[in-house]
Amino acid sequence: MKSIKISIPSLIENIKIIESFIDNAKENFEINDDIYGNIMISVTECISNAIIHGNRNDKAKLVHLELTMEDDQLKFTIEDEGEGFDLAELPDPTSPENIEKPGGRGIFLIRHLSDEVKFEDGGKKTVLSFYMD
Repeated sequence: MKSIKISIPSLIENIKIIESFIDNAKENFEINDDIYGNIMISVTECISNAIIHGNRNDKAKLVHLELTMEDDQLKFTIEDEGEGFDLAELPDPTSPENIEKPGGRGIFLIRHLSDEVKFEDGGKKTVLSFYMD
């Protein structure tokens, strides 16, 4: 099992570091173009949520990202140092009262672009899985 880890301060401009991390992973793990886009959008959205909602833009708090290769599956584990959240409390972005709102679609997108999504540790940790074949 191969694994790579990175931690970044909670600054939204650090998303560029995550994009480079994913680009390097694309080469190291031979990620095909079909899932590369899904990974890039899902992971950067999840990191963005961790920075903004989890760590409340507190640059003293870190967001941790670990990429693990298990058999034919890539797993991205994103963890923030915030309070967590209750998934059941999130509004449905597809309901009529929310359809016109500019935000609130991150987790919806992540769930549709990833093969599997798990929220752990009270919402402070998210595991995104992508099948390589």
